[in-house]
Amino acid sequence: MARFIQITAGRGPKECDFAVEKIAQLFIDDAVKSNIKVDPIQDDTDAHGASVIIQIVETSKEVETFLSTWLGTIQWICESPFRPKHKRKNWYIGIFESTRTNDAIIRDSDIQYQAVRSSGAGGQNVNKVSSAVRATHLPTGITVLAMDSRSQHQNKKLATERILEKLQNMALNEVKLEEKNTWLNQTKVERGNPTRTFIGLKFKNK
Repeated sequence: MARFIQITAGRGPKECDFAVEKIAQLFIDDAVKSNIKVDPIQDDTDAHGASVIIQIVETSKEVETFLSTWLGTIQWICESPFRPKHKRKNWYIGIFESTRTNDAIIRDSDIQYQAVRSSGAGGQNVNKVSSAVRATHLPTGITVLAMDSRSQHQNKKLATERILEKLQNMALNEVKLEEKNTWLNQTKVERGNPTRTFIGLKFKNK
C-alpha cells in the first residue's frame, strides 16, 4: 500500500523553503540506506510555502521504524543564508503522513468494466469488434475509456492504469488541501519538541 509523506514549510519564510529542499533529500537518502523504496512525486512552492510529497511504496515494520524517527517537526539551527543580519537562527518545517492515503487503495471489486465498440473513421479501418473498454471506479464514480489497442485485454489493463492515475491525482490534491488546513495547528503543538535537529548549511545532525 502506497503512503504519502509530506515535507512542508507551512507558512514559514524563505529559510524554511530552503530547509524543505535540503531535508527532503536527506529523508530520501536515509530511506535508500534503510532499503526503503521511495518516489518523490511532487515538488511545489506556492503562497503557502515549499512542499515536497514523497511516496513510500511499501509497508513493513522497517518503514514504521524509519518514519518514527522523521515524522513531526524538524528544527534547523542556522544563520539565515538570505538575510545575514537577521537575528533568528531557529527554523521549523513539518514532516507528516497524509491521513488520506487509504483513499488510493483499489480493489478489483471496486472497478466495473464494460466492453464497447471502438469508434473511428469509416471504411475498413473501423474495428467493429467490441474491444474498447469503459471502466468505472464505483466508490468515486471515476470513469475512463480505453480504446488504444485492438486487444480487449490490453484495453482493460490500460483502463485500470488510468483509473489508478486519476485516484493518485485525487489523493495528491487532498494531501495539498490537508496541508493548507492543518499546518498551523501542527507547528503550534510540535514546535517545542522537534523530532530531529540539523545545524548549519551542511545540515549536520545535532
